[in-house]
Amino acid sequence: MSRTQDQQFFDLFSMVLAALVLFTLAMIALAVTISKNTIGESRKTDPQRLALLEERVRPLGQVSIAGESGGSDALLAAARPKPPPAPGSAEAANIEPRSGDEVFNLACTACHTAGVAGAPKVGVASAWTARVAQGMDVLYDHAINGFRGKVGMMPAKGGITSLSDDEVKAAVDYMLEKSE
Repeated sequence: MSRTQDQQFFDLFSMVLAALVLFTLAMIALAVTISKNTIGESRKTDPQRLALLEERVRPLGQVSIAGESGGSDALLAAARPKPPPAPGSAEAANIEPRSGDEVFNLACTACHTAGVAGAPKVGVASAWTARVAQGMDVLYDHAINGFRGKVGMMPAKGGITSLSDDEVKAAVDYMLEKSE
C-alpha cells in the first residue's frame, strides 16, 4: 500500500467514525426530547400517580398532647389498637384462619423466595433439611417466636404479629410441601 492509499483509508475511516458519533448523539437528543414530551409531563399531572405519591408521603401519625385543645383524648382513643375478640364470641367465630398459601403470600414470600437474611428458599429441599432434622416443634417455635442464628434471623410470625400460631404453622407446612 502506498502512502496516498493509507491517507485515503484514514480519511474515509475518520469520516465514517465521525458520522457514527454524530448519529449516536442525534439519537440520544431525539430520545431525550421524546421522553421529556411524553413521560415527564404525564408523570407530573397523572392523578393516579399523584394520589400514590400523596399516600407515600403522608404523615404516619399526629402528635397530640393530653389536655390541649384539638380533641387529643379522642385521637388517643382512636389510636388504641382494637383488642382481639374474646374466644368463643360471635365475632371470634366469624374469623376464619388463613390458609398456608395466604399466609405465605402475606408474610413469608419476601424473605423465603429470595433467601433474605439466611431464610431457606421455598422450593430448595436442601435448604430445609437441617431445619426439619431439628424437629417440627422447633421449626414451628422459631417461626412463631422468632429466631436469631449464626446464618440469619427469623422475625416472630414473619413480622406480622396478628397471625395466629395455627396460621404460622400452616405457612410452614405450605413451604415444606413446596420444597419437597
